[in-house]
Amino acid sequence: MNRIYDFIRRHPTWVDSWWAVLLLVISAVWIVASVGGPDGAGLPRGPQEQIAAIPITLAMCTVVALRRRVPEKMLVLATGTGVAQVVTHVDVGPSNFAMLVIVFTVASRNTRWASRFALVGALLAPTIAALRWPDERQTLTSAILGDIFMTVTFLLAWVLGDSLRTRRAYYAQLEERATRLEKEREAQTKIAAAAERARIARELHDVVAHNVSVMVVQADGAAYVLDSAPDQAKQALETISGTGRQALAEMRRLLGVLRTGEVGSAAGGFAGRARESGNGIGDYLPQPGVEQLSELIEQVRGAGLTVSFSIEGTPRPLPSSVELTAYRVVQEALTNTRKHGGPEVGATVRLRYGRDELSLLAEDDGRGAERELYEDGGTDGLGHGLIGMRERVGMVGGSLETGPRPGGGFRISAVLPLKAAH
Repeated sequence: MNRIYDFIRRHPTWVDSWWAVLLLVISAVWIVASVGGPDGAGLPRGPQEQIAAIPITLAMCTVVALRRRVPEKMLVLATGTGVAQVVTHVDVGPSNFAMLVIVFTVASRNTRWASRFALVGALLAPTIAALRWPDERQTLTSAILGDIFMTVTFLLAWVLGDSLRTRRAYYAQLEERATRLEKEREAQTKIAAAAERARIARELHDVVAHNVSVMVVQADGAAYVLDSAPDQAKQALETISGTGRQALAEMRRLLGVLRTGEVGSAAGGFAGRARESGNGIGDYLPQPGVEQLSELIEQVRGAGLTVSFSIEGTPRPLPSSVELTAYRVVQEALTNTRKHGGPEVGATVRLRYGRDELSLLAEDDGRGAERELYEDGGTDGLGHGLIGMRERVGMVGGSLETGPRPGGGFRISAVLPLKAAH
């Protein structure tokens, strides 16, 4: 059965041609039966009608054979053949079944004018046939009932065809919607993957750049005072060890969350509780926030950078995304100060709690960064910290300004909205 169905679906014209041949055979029997036989209702009544019935039958069979290939043209052919049949007075025969077929076919297609034309023909054809070839043996009532029956039959053919068209359109719409949703899902997956890569890049950069920068500064200082001040060198080495452990803990937090599939916050942070293992490194660390800024400032001061830190306004609970963003902005600003500020540079960090926003200012009095780092986002792999900073601030709906400070140095100013905290 599946092979037969596949053949019918792949070769519709062949199937229609087979039905056309069958209709031609039945019509030929109908014409032959009228030759030499007694005149009767439903048969050609004379030589002229019998001869005219031949091209009319052939035309109607052609309509059936080509109904799906050129339905509009076959509708016009069936209409012209019907008019010729009325003019030549050829009685209704088996070949007129083609009119029902073409009405159904045209109604099932999307050509609206052809469908409407077929509907009008379905309403008029039975009445025209009843008036042109009346049956003297029928009463008026039976003739009217017969005409109504034939009209309903033609209307039913049109309704079935139109229903098929509607169902095809519905299925096509469903397929189109499914295809569109599939494409949108693929696009969203790509966007999510890109956002995830950017988030991981920001986290890795913030963790590695800050901690490694502190370790380098401490290592240089330890090497400088190793012989003259061994106690200071020992303290620097302890700072390097602690910073290294903190960096490893941060890295383990990131990798652990990626493996377990834990969802991060809106700003791309990762939440978790510290769980210390035997070597002192936590599998997960608490998400850094505003409360950890003091520890960050102390760590930077221990690395030899003079930092002035102040808080204005009344501290209050903030959304975790805003807290993480504020922490990372300050962390990156101080890292850049150490890298680009030059010797004897000093930095200022000010945090101000507003009614609907958290303002953050980090500036230094050093020589500042190169123009390419804050205008073009960096070249040759540089400037990723400022790029990540802009991305973080943008994800919480804030604004960021970076650039040289009047009088020398560099300034980073961020405004983070707090509406999500209400």
